[in-house]
Amino acid sequence: MKGKCTCGAVHFELTDKPLIVHCCHCRWCQRESGSAFALNAFIEAKHVQVTAGAVEAVDIPSESGAGQRVHRCADCKVALWANYLGLGTDFSFVKAGTLDAPDKCPPDVHIFTESKQPWVVLDDGLPVYEKYYRRSETWSEGSMKRFHALMDGRE
Repeated sequence: MKGKCTCGAVHFELTDKPLIVHCCHCRWCQRESGSAFALNAFIEAKHVQVTAGAVEAVDIPSESGAGQRVHRCADCKVALWANYLGLGTDFSFVKAGTLDAPDKCPPDVHIFTESKQPWVVLDDGLPVYEKYYRRSETWSEGSMKRFHALMDGRE
């Protein structure tokens, strides 16, 4: 999958499929996106490759207190992906709307629905969680293996 910022200065590609795609309805994502939810493709950072342009990293607060590092186009400042620092920098959450074909990256799960907008109707058959979830109960076996391979390599 390929993506870019709004001005087209930054181009990037995902060199593997996301581990999972979250549709997050938390108030923080609502505020950051200016919308009812955020659609984030969770993937190993090594699989997010900048192919053109310059990206700048900006540290911002997060509800967890660990913060997040948002990678933005150095020119137009559009957020392309983030690292949630509680997980470190080995994983990225790509803003699915920055992909050239965002329809090829639909959500796998709805999270933090306790704060979803009341006019958002969730009838797409996906798992729905009021808060977060247990990876072992939600992720595919392949995604779990990739996640643990990277996590175990940290020790």
